[in-house]
Amino acid sequence: MNDEDLFRQFLDCTLPSEEWTHRAHVKVAYLHLCKYSFDDALEKLREGIQQYNASRNVPEGPLQGYNETTTHAFLHILKGTMDAYGDTFPTPDADSFCDTHPHLLNKHILRLFYSPERRQHPNAKTQFVKPDLAPLPKCS
Repeated sequence: MNDEDLFRQFLDCTLPSEEWTHRAHVKVAYLHLCKYSFDDALEKLREGIQQYNASRNVPEGPLQGYNETTTHAFLHILKGTMDAYGDTFPTPDADSFCDTHPHLLNKHILRLFYSPERRQHPNAKTQFVKPDLAPLPKCS
């Protein structure tokens, strides 16, 4: 699926659930960062994930549903990667970006920055909680 179709299907909540993989999350986040500032991308991505989850009846609970810390921290890591390597490894599309930066495809990358207790803290669901193991990469 090309970037335009993925972005549109995510926004209008028609992306099939089985296609909403970790790689699709990375691609959608990348596409948001290509279009918007970090703050605007975060706001739009947050709203998009919450709407998509609601359209799929994803239950909200302590360990399921939308998590602000996960979304914010992962978007920060992605933006840091784009800032550090964007000029060195420009990519024509989201798939190429994923292929060039395979570390982002590891679902557990946040374990380098957060302890389980920190990410599972009730506040982490609704607000950004800073990491406790290592600082997030620098990004502009």
